[in-house]
Amino acid sequence: MAANPFVPADFRVPDSLVRPQFRLEPLGPEHNERDYAAWTSSVEHIHASPGFESSRWPYEMTLEENLGDLEGHARDFVERTGFTYTVLEPDADDVVGCVYIYPDRDGDFDARVRSWVRADRAVLDLPLRRAVGDWLAESWPFERVDYAGLDRAG
Repeated sequence: MAANPFVPADFRVPDSLVRPQFRLEPLGPEHNERDYAAWTSSVEHIHASPGFESSRWPYEMTLEENLGDLEGHARDFVERTGFTYTVLEPDADDVVGCVYIYPDRDGDFDARVRSWVRADRAVLDLPLRRAVGDWLAESWPFERVDYAGLDRAG
């Protein structure tokens, strides 16, 4: 394990965030087809979302390659090196988007957070960022957070 773990060993990582417009749960292989359908239908919107404007992802990949990506995110979650949540409809299992909570590569912040929603649910972009920003401030051990699209540094 790294000398400076991403989150303290005694920190209980939240397993969900529930709001009237959406709910979050850890992203895993079980979301593969719905996740793939969500982002492949919204590539342009995602690239226009804060934090993804110059990102390499999303890029064309197969459903099988997407599964490998989701397995990697699930592994990061278990190993506590990064936390990716799928954003779901409040009362259904339709994937609306994703939230990524990872260490800041430059070390200027405790965490770097990015989120996206499907183009047909673009109205949720800002409410999601605000809810996740509040959740990070209230329930996570980070003092300094870089969250693209949210005017908050901790």
